[in-house]
Amino acid sequence: MREIVLDTETTGFEPEQGDRIVEIGAVELMGHVPTGRTYHQYINPQRSMPDGAFQVHGLGDEFLSDKPLFAEVGQAFLDFVGDAKLVIHNAAFDMKFLNAELGWMKARLLPMDQAIDTLAIARRRFPGAPASLDALCRRFGIDNSNRTLHGALLDSEILAEVYLELIGGRQPDFGLGQSSGTGGEASAERDWRPGPRATPLPARITDEERAAHAAMVAAMGDAALWSKA
Repeated sequence: MREIVLDTETTGFEPEQGDRIVEIGAVELMGHVPTGRTYHQYINPQRSMPDGAFQVHGLGDEFLSDKPLFAEVGQAFLDFVGDAKLVIHNAAFDMKFLNAELGWMKARLLPMDQAIDTLAIARRRFPGAPASLDALCRRFGIDNSNRTLHGALLDSEILAEVYLELIGGRQPDFGLGQSSGTGGEASAERDWRPGPRATPLPARITDEERAAHAAMVAAMGDAALWSKA
C-alpha cells in the first residue's frame, strides 16, 4: 500500500484571489513504512510574497525568483504521486491549491477522495483537544525542535510520524501477511512463527529461591490448586 505524506507552502489562503504555491514537500510510505523516497520543490509564484506568509515560512521574493514555475514541475509532481493516497494535515487547503495550479496548467486534477486528512482523524480521536501539527507532536512525543519555520519537506517528515501514531503506532502491522500470493514466500510469510532458541536462556531463579517456593507450596497443602492433576 503506497501513500504520499504531503505538505505545501503558499503565498496566502485563496488561490482564487491570486495566491500561489511556493513549495511542495512529500514523503513516500509503503505499507506504512517510509521508503526514503521524497519529492521537494520550490516554486516561483510570479507575484510578491505578503509579509504575513513570509513570517510563516521565510520564503521571500529574491529566493524564489529563479525557481521554476508550477507549470514546469507539475507533471513531475503528478508522476511522483501517481494514484497513491495523499496524507495531508487539513487536506482541503492543500488540495484546493494543488488543483488550482493543476487546472491552470490544464493537467489532471487530484480527486478529493484520494486524500487522507490527518486533521480530521486527530479531531475524531481527540475531540476538543488541540489538533495542530505541533500539538500532535507534543501528544506523541515527536521531536519537532527543528521546526522554527514551516517547511514543506520537514513538515511532511514530521506528519509521517504523526500519521503512523494516529493510525495505531509506528509499523502497526510490520507488513506481515500483506502479500497477495498463494504459495511459496507468501505462504511462508503468513505462517511465520518464531522458532525455538538454539541455546535455551539460562534460568534466572536461584536454587535458594526455588527451594523457598517449593516449601511455600508444600505448606499450602490442598490450597495449591495448580499442583493438582
